[in-house]
Amino acid sequence: MASDSDHDDGAGDAGVGEPSALGRALLRYVEARQASLTQARQELGVNELDARALLFIASHPRARPTSLRQYLGITSAGVTALVDRLEQRGAVRREVDPHDRRVNRLTVTVDLSAEPWSSLTRFDAAFERALAASGAGEAERLATLLEALIDDATG
Repeated sequence: MASDSDHDDGAGDAGVGEPSALGRALLRYVEARQASLTQARQELGVNELDARALLFIASHPRARPTSLRQYLGITSAGVTALVDRLEQRGAVRREVDPHDRRVNRLTVTVDLSAEPWSSLTRFDAAFERALAASGAGEAERLATLLEALIDDATG
């Protein structure tokens, strides 16, 4: 008869030995996504920070430069230079907030779903399609599990 220690439940031992099957799968996901983003950045000729900024602005339309600065963890001068670069490339637009003229809002002006910009989101789109094919219940259970694991690891 097998004991509990003979079964791999995917959880692994806390901080000891090899990562669990789930840990290995998550690491593989992170590495595959990073490789995809690296390839996309090379194709587009943008650096990692600029690519991350574009993706953030695309997912947070009309974001303030302050929000982008906080997300990226850079200085105000750094975010100004970054936005200037992206604006010069025609990738983003600054707009004055109509309710507060002291505030700028950022908008992506390129279609990230069209070539060549779609290379930034190609991996995520393919992953989402594969996840959807696995069934909504399975995806929801995985999402719930990951959220709980992250909360436990960071809380």
